[in-house]
Amino acid sequence: MSDQLLLYAAGTLRAIAAATTGVSVGAYLKSLGYGAATVGYVTSAGLAGATVAMLLATLGADRVGRRRALVLLSALGAVGGTAVLWPLPALLLIGVAFFAMWNGMGRDRGAASMLEQAMLPATATEHTRTTVFARYNALQDTGNALGFLLVSALLAVPIWTAEPSPANTGELRLMLAVYPASSLASIALYACLSSSVEAPTDIRRSPLSREGRRVVTRLSALFALDSLGGGFVSAALVSYFFFERFGAPVEIVAALFCAARVLNALSHLAAARLARWIGLVNTMVFTHIPSSLFLASAAIVPSFPVAAALFLVRESLAEMDVPTRQSYVMAVVRPEERIVASGVTNLVRLAGWAAAPAIGGALMEGFSLAVPLIVGAALKIAYDVALWLSFHRLAPPEEHPAGDG
Repeated sequence: MSDQLLLYAAGTLRAIAAATTGVSVGAYLKSLGYGAATVGYVTSAGLAGATVAMLLATLGADRVGRRRALVLLSALGAVGGTAVLWPLPALLLIGVAFFAMWNGMGRDRGAASMLEQAMLPATATEHTRTTVFARYNALQDTGNALGFLLVSALLAVPIWTAEPSPANTGELRLMLAVYPASSLASIALYACLSSSVEAPTDIRRSPLSREGRRVVTRLSALFALDSLGGGFVSAALVSYFFFERFGAPVEIVAALFCAARVLNALSHLAAARLARWIGLVNTMVFTHIPSSLFLASAAIVPSFPVAAALFLVRESLAEMDVPTRQSYVMAVVRPEERIVASGVTNLVRLAGWAAAPAIGGALMEGFSLAVPLIVGAALKIAYDVALWLSFHRLAPPEEHPAGDG
């Protein structure tokens, strides 16, 4: 199996696990008697752990080897993901979630994904790079859809009780066990990668040029704003919003997220085509702004069917910036700078995701269930405007006019 296919397979497995965790963690903690604030704290703790892991991977993955780093991250996920399944007091659960890198976002955006993004350009050309990233993200969203479908299917058919709803703690714990199981499978996949995915030897001497540092710094500041907005609309908090605002069962919300991920997967492939016509930056911005407006609308409508419909329309657009963003970052830095560029830009995004859920959970309890969704949408629109103003003139190599150096 080629390195590209191995990376695709590992990313898909992690996406399945991220989906089952993201949609189940809120209901699981609620079944243990915890409220929205604890859901936010646990989600933030897990993402904070992932942030630390990404920082260490950015600084040290090319010293220890990218393949070894990926195996180590998967081993930590397997051990830590098993530990959080025990009935623990809130403070201990928060601490274990940190070391487990427990992902309540519903999407895989951790250190392993960052390393894979740095490896993928070596398996593609400049003209196929965006398509490779589109397929990678489409497969991740397909994995997300499968994970949400798994939750919906298993919770719709009671396992230990005769009552179909609400789901009990044992059933939800079974969903959360997918995370450590997928981590074990990923270890086997990473062990099969070839040495060609490792870093060039000169990357240790000159991680970023002056121009690369300038571009990465500006992008990182903008991505921090975007991720802060994204953290307010994590799968754990959005699921909790649907549970509490409309009384939607876990299996129905899981099915809704499954449909959303199918739309995400299709949109990734469409994004690669659209980027050929209007460019990477324009695709990122002009699909992202409408998606945020639909998100804000979903937060204030009075019925679940309307909110669900608006949420699905939002999801058909919200992820079109992901493969285009990843491709753009890898295109505007030199090949030997990609691991640092990927690490830094993903690190600030993960830090934003880690900070926002705790704030969002507190806002849900203290003000209104809809506040985090509206705040998240507003922050994302601000990011889109700033991104276009800052980078619409900096084109990747494939968008330069023929003959333009």
